[in-house]
Formats: sequence, structure tokens, C-alpha cells
Amino acid sequence: MDVTTLAGIVLFGLFFLFLFIGVPISVSIAIATFVAALFLLPIQSSLLAISQQLITGVDSTVLLALVFFMLAGSIMNNGGIAERLINLAKLIGGRMSGSLAHTNIIGNTLFGAISGSAIAAAATMGRIMHPEQKKEGYDSSYSAAVNIASAPAGLIIPPSAMPIIYSLLTGGTSIAALFIAGYLPGLLMVVLLMIVAYFLAKKSNYTVAKKTNKREVAQTVLQSIPSLLLIVVVIGGIAGGIFTAVEGAAVAVLYATVLSLFYKQLHLSDIPKVLQETVLYSGMILLLIGASTAMSWILAYAGIPQALTNAMLSVTDNTALLLLIMLLILLIVGTFMDIAPALLIFTPILFPVATQMGIDPVHFGMIMGMALAIGVTTPPIGTVMFVGSSVSGVSIEKIIPKLLIFYIPLIIALLLVAFIPEISLFLPKLFGLID
Repeated sequence: MDVTTLAGIVLFGLFFLFLFIGVPISVSIAIATFVAALFLLPIQSSLLAISQQLITGVDSTVLLALVFFMLAGSIMNNGGIAERLINLAKLIGGRMSGSLAHTNIIGNTLFGAISGSAIAAAATMGRIMHPEQKKEGYDSSYSAAVNIASAPAGLIIPPSAMPIIYSLLTGGTSIAALFIAGYLPGLLMVVLLMIVAYFLAKKSNYTVAKKTNKREVAQTVLQSIPSLLLIVVVIGGIAGGIFTAVEGAAVAVLYATVLSLFYKQLHLSDIPKVLQETVLYSGMILLLIGASTAMSWILAYAGIPQALTNAMLSVTDNTALLLLIMLLILLIVGTFMDIAPALLIFTPILFPVATQMGIDPVHFGMIMGMALAIGVTTPPIGTVMFVGSSVSGVSIEKIIPKLLIFYIPLIIALLLVAFIPEISLFLPKLFGLID
């Protein structure tokens, strides 16, 4: 066994060992990377190289967009925007069988797209919708499953952190193109979930919401427009070249602040809490990015991504089969790892394979994002699953049987996006963001 192979085994062996015994993931990555580097370099060179990569990983102005979008999301979560989006969701899904389930799905999509957080969407929608669904006779396990399965749409539909991290890891894939590319895959996921929810609601004879008069419809739509305009202003401005992703994120912070103050639900006393949430989450993500950059450097130094590419291509040159193998890897990874660290670790490994296969970087970004987003709803580590269980008061054991059927539309959506590139690439091409 040569030294580089041994370094790779040590790197991943130690990483998963530390992960298993509960060491924080960023620390696990950093320690495993340093130990692996000792097999390839002298100790002084290892220390210097790893330190440089930790700093290089976070030395990017693009990451300011990540921090600003997190701050904007935190402001929205505390600024009364959710209530207006939920009212709009009720209006859209109200005349279908199981209207409250559709409201939950649409609400998660709208709120997730605005806040960029699946966890925030699941927690907010679960607290509001679960009591209403229980009052209308919905099965509690079914309600929780709907909430959990639909929350990841907010990770695909922009603005979200995923495209920014992916762009950084792939050498500057257009953030604007990635943002625009997320709409059709995200909406496809939502539509398929609503179809399944509709038939399950029909089978269980769940209620349809009372008809809303024209005045209430107009009032609900008008109240929701300022919140929805955030997406139009920010994403439209980035896609149209009016401002960069960083500037767009700063605009999102300003817009969310003004809107929340206008709604009179964000007070000066809330500012420390908002800033604390942003600093804690941003610090965690930035530390992960720094550690993962060091890991990526060691992987490249050892030639592991190229070796993996050669190994996969030696098994088969069938693009469809290789893509299925990568999807399987990502889905398995998603069952025990959150989306940000999984993206940081596996993008440098799988991206060269995708490039060799001729997959467009924007398309592959959507594939990775969707596959890993499904993972946040799956046992044993799925964060959204635990949040959904907590806010509903229903145990994981009772939710999983109901949740299994919702994996079918999620997997179908993933396969359609993976094997029909135009679902991801149509809008970026239409806006002239890619050729």
C-alpha cells in the first residue's frame, strides 16, 4: 500500500471515527486532515500547509453574501413575515382536499425561500399548522410527515447558502446561475409532494377550507406582496447584473429590516438576539469551510479525487450508471451528515467526476443540493426530521412510517432533475447566465 492511499484511509477513517464518538464535525475534519498530512509531509510543513488552507478557505468576499443572507433570514424569522406568508399559502391551497396539508407544503416553500432555512421553515410552520391540523382531525403523524418532507424546498429555491458554498468550492460557478437554476427543481419537488398529499387526503377524507370572499383574498395577497418582493428584488437584481451576490445579500438585510420594522414585530430589544443567531451560525459554517478547504487540499495533494474519477470510469463509462452511483453516495451521506458539511466534503471529491462526465457545473450543483436536501429529512441524523418531531410532539418512530411515502415524490424529483438537465438549465440559459 503506497503512502497516498494510506493517507486517504487515515483521513476518512479518523474523520468517521471522530464523528461517531461525537466530536464536532469541523474539529473532526481539521484533526483528521492534519494527521493525514503527516503521512505526506514533514510536521512543520503539515502545520504550515493546514494553517494556510484554513485561512485561505475563509478569505473570500463571496462569503460575505453567506453571512448577510443568514442575517436577513434571522431578521425575517423574528420580524412577522411568516404569518403573512402562511395566510397566502392557505389561500393558494385552501380549495383542495387536505387543504391544511397543502398550506403546510406551500408555506414551507414560501417561508423557506424567503429565509433560506429548512429548519426555520419546519419549526415555524410546524408550530402554527400542527395545532390547526389536529383540530381538523388530521392524523398527527401524517401532519408531521408533511411538514418534514416539504421543508427542504427552501434549500433549493433561493436565496440560500447552498449555491454560495458550492460556487466557492467549484472555482467560481456563477452564483446568479445557481440561484435561478433552483426554481424549477424546487417547484417540481413541491408539486410532486402536493400530488401525494392530495391522494392521501382524499383517502382519509380530510377537509377543504372554507371559501374565502374576494375582499379577504385581496387583503391576503396585498399583505404578502412586500414579503414576496424580497425574492424579486434580490434574485432579480443579481440575475440582471444590477448588483453582485454580496450586494444582493446586503440589500436583503436592509429590505428585511425595513419590512420587519414596518410590521412593528421587530424591536430594538430583538437586535442582540438576531445578531447572536447570525454570528453563531456564520461562525460554525465558516469554521467548517476553513477545515474543509484544508481537507480538499490534502485530498488533491494525495490525488484522491483523480484516483476516484479513474476508478469510477474504469467500472463503467455509462454516464447514466455513474450518475446513479453518485446519487446513491449522496443519499447515503445525507442520512448521517447535514447538508453544509456534506457539501463541503464531497463536492471536491465528486465534482471532478461530474466534470469528466461532461455534466454542467450548474446542473451538478442542483443534483448535489437536492440529494443532500433529502438527507435532512432522513434518519438517523436528519435535522429537519428532529425539528418536525419536536414541534409536533410526535415521536420519530410514529412519523417514519408516514414519512416513507413522501420519499417517493422526493426521489422522483431528484431523478428527473438528474437525468433531464434542462429542468435546471432552462432558466439560467433564458436569462443569459450560461451558454
